[in-house]
Amino acid sequence: MSATVALPAASAPPSARALFVRRTYGHVALAILAFAALEWLLLRWDGARDLARGMTGGYNWLLVLLAFGVVSSLADRWARSEASIGRQYLGLGLFVAAEAVLFLPLLLGVSSSDSDVIPIAGLLTLLLVAGLTAVVVLTRTDFSFLRGGLVVGGFLALGAIVASILFGFTLGLGFSLLMVGFASAAILYNTSNILRAYRTDQHVAAALALFGSVALLFWYVVQIVNSQRR
Repeated sequence: MSATVALPAASAPPSARALFVRRTYGHVALAILAFAALEWLLLRWDGARDLARGMTGGYNWLLVLLAFGVVSSLADRWARSEASIGRQYLGLGLFVAAEAVLFLPLLLGVSSSDSDVIPIAGLLTLLLVAGLTAVVVLTRTDFSFLRGGLVVGGFLALGAIVASILFGFTLGLGFSLLMVGFASAAILYNTSNILRAYRTDQHVAAALALFGSVALLFWYVVQIVNSQRR
């Protein structure tokens, strides 16, 4: 008996396509909840401040970003694995854990000065994500044209971040606003692209891509809210 071959989601029957979308967004929701739970535990860990200082001292933050990039690439490869569903979930779990650790210095800093920043930023992020998703769903626009701009913008943003670490300057509110725009474009792109870029059995990998864009948006919304409440 021949094995069932999963089709690209855009070419799959309507029922299979709908199931893929439900699974993808269900896993995004689970990833967000797991991230929130891990962050809650990390923020209450006695060694959190020592770890945060170690991550951000000197040029260590550059090494942290490099390590995060390596882990993210590995997690994405595992999430796309055709070998086993367990490997896919391991990839998503690894990525969520890496994001939680990466966020620790930022969230530890803002929570110590204003406990309202994180819930406000979280709510704003979820509202933005819901609005961007609605734009894609209601307009049925193909946002694949954003890919080139996202690649160029990603390299420019990374260059600015590396330069700020090496030369010790702050990127400021303007950069955070630009990055919210960049992350929003990434959410539009990934949301409209999941049916074209993934097969119906790749809902875990699709969820990882969407969660990564949501996490990026949350990072800069936190910074904006924090700067406005000082």
